[in-house]
Amino acid sequence: MSNISAPHFHDEEKAYEYVEERLWPNGAVCPHCGGVDRVGKLKGKTTRTGLWKCYQCRKPFTVKIGTIFEDSKVPMHKWLQAMYLVAGSKKGISSNQLHRILGVTLKTAWFMSHRIREAMRDADMDIFGDEGGDVQADETYIGQKKGKVRARGIGHKMRVVSLLDKRTGKVRSIDANSMAKDEVANIVRENVSREATLVTDEAVFYRAVGREYQGHKTVFHGIGNYVNRGSTTNDIEGFFSIFKRGMRGVYQFCSEKHLHRYLAEFDFRYSNRSALGIEDTERADNLLRGVVGKRLTYETASARA
Repeated sequence: MSNISAPHFHDEEKAYEYVEERLWPNGAVCPHCGGVDRVGKLKGKTTRTGLWKCYQCRKPFTVKIGTIFEDSKVPMHKWLQAMYLVAGSKKGISSNQLHRILGVTLKTAWFMSHRIREAMRDADMDIFGDEGGDVQADETYIGQKKGKVRARGIGHKMRVVSLLDKRTGKVRSIDANSMAKDEVANIVRENVSREATLVTDEAVFYRAVGREYQGHKTVFHGIGNYVNRGSTTNDIEGFFSIFKRGMRGVYQFCSEKHLHRYLAEFDFRYSNRSALGIEDTERADNLLRGVVGKRLTYETASARA
């Protein structure tokens, strides 16, 4: 996706062709029976755009089946515009702004945003630090938990644990409702290879679990120490800075049940950022490839997945 004036952003047939080329790189595949040999594109004045037929199972299909686009009445070219805008907005883009730019209702823009966030979710969940090197771990607090009264301290806030693989530059954030010591340790164990060197601040959550790793380096922010033998938590704190600026300045409010989707959005953009050599075109295409197998209905978007 080179720029917003490209043909597939404005022409429905071009949009379908663009999506088909990326989701079916080896040719059309029937989502009903998996057939690839006896499939053909249907053409005609009354035939809807992007319609194919499998002559093996005799069923029609489009590239939308089994993706976040399924059952959506929003034109494909508007989906591509929305994905390009969300992928390229460092601190996010609100549903209100998408509603104005795309000319869809606010409710539709909200639902599109959540479907796109679902496509941004990391389905592979690879282990961080499996080839050694530093993995930074840190926690942050944001917003307000449901049913909690705003007060001093952090007891009323939602909690997030994030991990950053220094070798790959990728980040992963986990919605952690309770900041119990064992819970944070289990998050680290499940996501970080024992061959890695864990890099954290002085928080008590990491003391015991740190001994299970190849190494554990601690920086003591309380006494002004930010580097330990060449290792630091500055990268993960930089990610938190972008995340909080986006949540407070763009989205302004996030309920607890949707926090995991916003985390997936910020994780995706950070893990596909320009500093890693990934520009807007490639980032948007990476997002497009993530739409398969992540269909999201309005009911599930409105409730915790």
